[in-house]
Amino acid sequence: MRLNRYVIHAVLLLVATVMTGYSFSLQLTPRHGAINAEASSAGDVSLGRNATIIEPVSIPTGAIPSRAPIVYKVMPGDTLGTIAQALGIPFREITWSNPGLRLPLKPGLLLRIPPVSGFVLVVKAGDSLAGLASRYGFDATAAVDYNLVRGELTPGAVLVIPVDPRQGPNLSTGQPADPIAPGQLLCPIQGAPIIQKFGPTSFALEPSYDGYLHFHTGVDLLAGYGTPIFSAAGGTVTAAGPAFDFGIRVEITDSYGLVEIYAHMSQLQVAVGQVVQQGQKIGLVGSTGLSIGAHLHFQLEIGGVPTDPLPLTGC
Repeated sequence: MRLNRYVIHAVLLLVATVMTGYSFSLQLTPRHGAINAEASSAGDVSLGRNATIIEPVSIPTGAIPSRAPIVYKVMPGDTLGTIAQALGIPFREITWSNPGLRLPLKPGLLLRIPPVSGFVLVVKAGDSLAGLASRYGFDATAAVDYNLVRGELTPGAVLVIPVDPRQGPNLSTGQPADPIAPGQLLCPIQGAPIIQKFGPTSFALEPSYDGYLHFHTGVDLLAGYGTPIFSAAGGTVTAAGPAFDFGIRVEITDSYGLVEIYAHMSQLQVAVGQVVQQGQKIGLVGSTGLSIGAHLHFQLEIGGVPTDPLPLTGC
């Protein structure tokens, strides 16, 4: 009888607890050894403790890629083209990441190569992230995130600046440098026939160069007097005006550190220090300097050395 009374009291206590929302707990004795706390799974999601839905997490099975610049040691016979092809990158990213680069490349030279599309930058004394972003035209936020920048920049620090390859670099104005043909040079006069290519020539008016008696250091485009000339790449005008055999010419140092020269012009429409965008009108065709008729001499220089521009242009 007493036992039944105790049982009835226990049942009533339990019912009262459930109905009033009170909770009770049992004190469990710890178990020795590991406790299996795996969540039960159902399809592509898992149910954890308290029926919380847990999204699946992908755990990397290999090494996380390094964000540090790649260092490439120049080997005998290397050129910008062969290095770029071997690494699968545009060679303009090599020149962009190694300012002051001279050709031909000397064996043993160490080149900085960006591990992602973009360029490598070395911080100098007095540099600020905002100032560098304005000078080179990149997204400061992307640079901070990629390089995990905290606080002020340290002189000598090496930063990797990611750049969208579909757009290329920006000018200091914030405009895309090369909106028409990112990663390429726009033909300065679309549709103009090429009357003389880059390289050794029998044309006696051409000067000697690179061991050849006569060498043409650019590409000549035939066009009528006064035909508009458009910038092949976005950058800064670093020279403008008369220049010996070139006559009236414009030099533009583009956002990748290359120099494009437009010679024998009749009229300039830009000035030194001016920032220009790819496809912007910079002058008119003429026949000034050492020229025997109206045409445009278009020359590409890397580290002061003439280089064939045709592989990069749509001419």
